[in-house]
Amino acid sequence: MDPQALVRDHTIYSCVMGSRAFGLATDASDTDRRGVFLAPTPLFWRFEKPPTHVEGPAEEQFSWELERFCELALRANPNILECLHSPVVEYVDDTGRELLALREAFLSRRAHETFTRYALGQRKKLEADVRQHGAPRWKHAMHLLRLLMSARDLLRTGRLTIDVGDQREALLEVKRGEVPWPRFETWMARLGTEADESADRSPLPAEPDQARIEDFLVRTRRTSALQSDPDDERVQGVVRGRSLGQR
Repeated sequence: MDPQALVRDHTIYSCVMGSRAFGLATDASDTDRRGVFLAPTPLFWRFEKPPTHVEGPAEEQFSWELERFCELALRANPNILECLHSPVVEYVDDTGRELLALREAFLSRRAHETFTRYALGQRKKLEADVRQHGAPRWKHAMHLLRLLMSARDLLRTGRLTIDVGDQREALLEVKRGEVPWPRFETWMARLGTEADESADRSPLPAEPDQARIEDFLVRTRRTSALQSDPDDERVQGVVRGRSLGQR
């Protein structure tokens, strides 16, 4: 199976993530692309199933198959939820637009646990850097603060906004190493406390609307099955890529 053919031919949504989506880009920033592809339903009828994710074909490009993307979003995976709210959309078709229309259905108070757990993991790495090298990787420190801000505001408002807005310069000071570690620790702790306090009175529902998402996925799979011809050149192109890779 040629995974990259799935991305080239069956992408339903693609966006730019990273610093360019967060409002933190500089002249040296990479362009990180993320996307969602819909594997044709006939491919699931074979013993070898389509991949759940694909790297490439472009540099700094990563895509998920729709079902895997929805699974991760229902678990409030921070990276996935942020993809759904990128302000820089490069491509979207009708199925992708329906996915974006459902993005509020993925949001729930589960985000408090997942965002803060991810932030805790990053904090431990930063503290290890300080112990071993005397300073953290400041770029990672900046993104930790950004994530905590995003979590706090999501829990407060029920809306996920990933552009940092007027916090850009303050965060870039962190990236440049211009903020002393003790001041960073205080800032980080305050944001964590604010997120915890916001969780108790958040307007978000306790759980995501899984039934609504599942209905979308089932309808999309059914439509793909009805519209797909197993002998279609695009489907066969994916299969031929798999066969060549196995020789």
